[in-house]
This record gives sequence, C-alpha cells and structure tokens, in this order.
Amino acid sequence: MSKSILCAVDLGNAEIVDKVLVQAAKLAELDNAQLDVVTVLPDFGESWVSGFFEEHHHEKAVKETSAHLREVCEHALGAELNGKVRHLVATGTAYQEILKTAKAAGADLIVIGAHKPDLQDYLLGPNAARVVRHSDCSVFVVR
Repeated sequence: MSKSILCAVDLGNAEIVDKVLVQAAKLAELDNAQLDVVTVLPDFGESWVSGFFEEHHHEKAVKETSAHLREVCEHALGAELNGKVRHLVATGTAYQEILKTAKAAGADLIVIGAHKPDLQDYLLGPNAARVVRHSDCSVFVVR
C-alpha cells in the first residue's frame, strides 16, 4: 500500500508523458496516495556553460517549466485531479534528482516512463534503468 507516489516525467518526451501521468494517477487512486509529479532540468549554472546564458536564466527556466508541467498534468489528468497533485521541478542529473526527490517526499513508489533504447542507452544506461537500479522503493516503469 502506497501513501506517496512520485511520477517522474520528461517533458521533452511528449509521446509518453500523458500515458505515464494517467498510470501514476490510477495507482495513486487505488491506495488514496499523494501524487507528486517531478521533471528535471539540466544544471547549467554549475559549469563553464553558465557563462553563455543570461544572468537569471535558471530562475526563468524553472518558472516556465513549472507552468508547462502544470499544463501538461491538467491536460492528462483534468483540472480537479491536477489540483491535488504536487508539481516539482528539480535541477541536476535526472536519475539523481528523481531519487533525491523520492526520498525527500517519502515516496513508496516511483512511476517513470521508458522509451525504446537505442545503442547509446545500452552503453550508458537510460535514466529509467538507473532509477530502477538505485531506488530504495519500488519502481513502476511505463512503456
């Protein structure tokens, strides 16, 4: 029985986002669990790359991503259910931030989408595989 479910979505992978959100919402409804939805932005502020962006680029990106995440969730889940969801935007390496957010939220289950792997994924490992390998809680992968 889950009390808290974390749904991790990649807003750049529009073809599977709705499917992942709907599945996470169904699982949350079964256990009357809190549903949190997280997306992760890359961290450009900590590297030499940050010099190529305007001063408040990160804050602007977080604000725009948060608004986009809310819109995507409302489209997939409807306004009423979306009002109960906690929307989170993290910054850093995707799988690390997903695991950190799950731990901080006390998540009993992580719901994440997976795409068909290409050759580089076999060599480096996709984020979903890393979350599965390193998570302290159960992980539900949506294909």
